[in-house]
Amino acid sequence: MLKQLSLFALAGLAFAQQDDVPDLATALESTDELSTLQGVIPASVLESLSGLSDITILAPSNDAFGEVDEETLSGLAANEGLLTALLQYHVLNGTYLSGDISSSSAFVPTSLTNEMFTNVTGGQVVEALMMDDQVMFYTGLIANSTVTTADVNFTGGVIHIIDRLLVIPEITANTLTAANLTSLRGAINATDLFDTVNNTPDITIFAPTNVAFQNIGSALEELTPEEITDILTYHVVVGEDGGVGYSSTLENGTTLVTANGEELTITIGDGGIFVNNARVVASDVLIANGVVHVIDQVLNPSNMTIADPSSLEGEPAFEDATPASEPPYTSGQPTATTTIGQDATQAADPTADSTSMPTGAAATGAVGMGALFGAAAVYLL
Repeated sequence: MLKQLSLFALAGLAFAQQDDVPDLATALESTDELSTLQGVIPASVLESLSGLSDITILAPSNDAFGEVDEETLSGLAANEGLLTALLQYHVLNGTYLSGDISSSSAFVPTSLTNEMFTNVTGGQVVEALMMDDQVMFYTGLIANSTVTTADVNFTGGVIHIIDRLLVIPEITANTLTAANLTSLRGAINATDLFDTVNNTPDITIFAPTNVAFQNIGSALEELTPEEITDILTYHVVVGEDGGVGYSSTLENGTTLVTANGEELTITIGDGGIFVNNARVVASDVLIANGVVHVIDQVLNPSNMTIADPSSLEGEPAFEDATPASEPPYTSGQPTATTTIGQDATQAADPTADSTSMPTGAAATGAVGMGALFGAAAVYLL
């Protein structure tokens, strides 16, 4: 359960007996759980944050920093650019008390706008959700952080203490590898579309599972590279006016214009969210420039079948296609060095051993630089 703390409930803190709400520096100094954060935050960043108002700080606890390996901590101390970006991702634009967060996902912009790390208009987001009476935040690779102490007030807004550092979303290529969406990754690589999916801002990708590609193996063998490109770009929507298609923004009956100029239809019913013929089996995998939703069928721009929303699975859109012996396009794809949340991993590979999978990218072992920053860490070290 969350510890719902008001100013006067913090009796053990130095500022609890003051009439005024403390400033940020005082709040950090007076909270024992945040001594590590206080020690690593650069003076320039603290000064900048202290001058802001109407913000929410997701403050990693001492135990959260304890999960990070020593090499990474040393790297952060030596590179203020990396540390600043990570801290900016922990600052939400707006004041959100724990009671403001509901069981419906909200995608909240953060202060992270550095183009080395994100290409989302208005700042990279976190997913905020109340689950089992706990406030949780989901970030890159569906890593989750839980609020352990809520609603610590300071003059600029509110602090929530969390049990794990947030993970900055990675580029599309790395995320597809981590999710074992290797057929899609291989097809994108074969058609030279990685520059598009990695660098286009405000992108929404509907990503078929390996099984979905395998099930239309015979149809894929008959297509030209240009036809494969047309199919892949039919799975990509580029947001207009800074719009990313998070699950909370997808409405029943909405049509979306894809990168190949055709339209997709969103249907929401008893079976969940459907995109044309395909059912979304894992939603809201945040990436550096938008979001990925995992789907159970390959979309076909030549057959815009709408699935039955009461069904528990999608419907094939490639008539008379027969399965291949193995998922196509997977040969030569890299092995994942980070892992993604269990639900998305099982959706991408139903044969995966769920007993051995972590619940998030930072759930097992010491957290390293790559797990926190993705590919961008390489360029700034």
